[in-house]
Amino acid sequence: MTMQTHKQLFAKAKRYIPGGVNSPVRAFQAVGGDPIFIEKAKGPYLYDAEGHKYIDYCGSWGPMILGHARKEVLSAVKAVMGRGTSFGVTTRLEIELAERIVKAVKSVEKVRLVSSGTEAVMTALRLARGATGRDKVIKFIGCYHGHVDHMLVQAGSGALTLGTPSSLGVPRDFTKHTLLLPYNDKAALPRAFAKYGDQIAAVIVEPVAGNMGVVVPEPAFLKKLRILCTKNKSVLIFDEVITGFRLAYGGVQKGLGIDADLTCLGKIIGGGFPIGACGGTASLMDCLAPQGKVYQAGTLSGNPVCVAAGIATLDLLKELKPYRELARNTAELCREIGVRLNGKGMSHTINQIGSMFTLFFGVEKVTDFGSAIKSNTARYGAYFGHMLHSGVYLPPSQFEANFLSTAHSERDLARTLKVIDAWDMGAA
Repeated sequence: MTMQTHKQLFAKAKRYIPGGVNSPVRAFQAVGGDPIFIEKAKGPYLYDAEGHKYIDYCGSWGPMILGHARKEVLSAVKAVMGRGTSFGVTTRLEIELAERIVKAVKSVEKVRLVSSGTEAVMTALRLARGATGRDKVIKFIGCYHGHVDHMLVQAGSGALTLGTPSSLGVPRDFTKHTLLLPYNDKAALPRAFAKYGDQIAAVIVEPVAGNMGVVVPEPAFLKKLRILCTKNKSVLIFDEVITGFRLAYGGVQKGLGIDADLTCLGKIIGGGFPIGACGGTASLMDCLAPQGKVYQAGTLSGNPVCVAAGIATLDLLKELKPYRELARNTAELCREIGVRLNGKGMSHTINQIGSMFTLFFGVEKVTDFGSAIKSNTARYGAYFGHMLHSGVYLPPSQFEANFLSTAHSERDLARTLKVIDAWDMGAA
């Protein structure tokens, strides 16, 4: 087979796929240049169509906490695929994954598997509205909860990067019940509940924001949120599609000491395969059909291949207990990146928690959407380009999280720092 360049592949892709990509941020519009095309991945590395190798800090946007093509996960998938890839009938494996999630996440008593994080959010919001008989939902500016119509209001992640924090095609009637508040602003919460308390079905939040870049919550912010939801009989939804099993086995709720009523999961619980889940108290979850009157369905929900990969991943995480070492390695990497950028006289800040981090240029502190968008995105684009051409793959957007995996070695981290050392600031 004749090797094709990225430019050739992208030109061909644009003939058949809108924008040449199946998810907007992959187009590299936020960082300049054409996207790369990946042929394979192994451990902490990506290998592209032109034969280049990269140290990967994107990790398929979070799921690959054990690295790419982990042998135990692949073995589990191959074993299941030999028996069939989809049945449309319930399997024993679905029960096993659900049981693991329930045992790991303290606030989850029952769980419904779906095929994506977006579906998990759709299910949670419909369930909250159905259970409470209310319509309004609070979301926080800069948090992204999938491409659900009524959530595409001041959204982060790809929508933010593309300069379209909302979307065409979303009727005003779909968003009129979505209330927007600033992330980490605990003073705004009581005002919103004082005005709309008896109309608020749910509050949805990323307990650690990952879609305007990593933004760590103020402890008082989430505690106030829990108090107000309980007082007003509103459903508190934690979107842990990114953080679930990423920062701790289960999620961040145990460490925060705050229980959500509903939790949305994805990414890691599928081990790199498409999956999502909505879980919560039995009283809420039993409102879902066929037991209750809140309808939700999905042909490929609980797909055996995805579920098998998820089970293998969770079992490894439970056995390896990698979280403390991952957090330590990530903190050390961030510290060393900071040392090098300071040495170059480069204004920046790095937000880091566990194995997640985001480097923001041109700002001293990022605590919310307003401070995140003040960062120097042109500088990030130059940084991204240098790292990419030197064999280090970062998220192609300022407003995303970087991830470490258990597969990243000291040598990989040292190589990454050498690449930063070589960055010519004058040429950026």
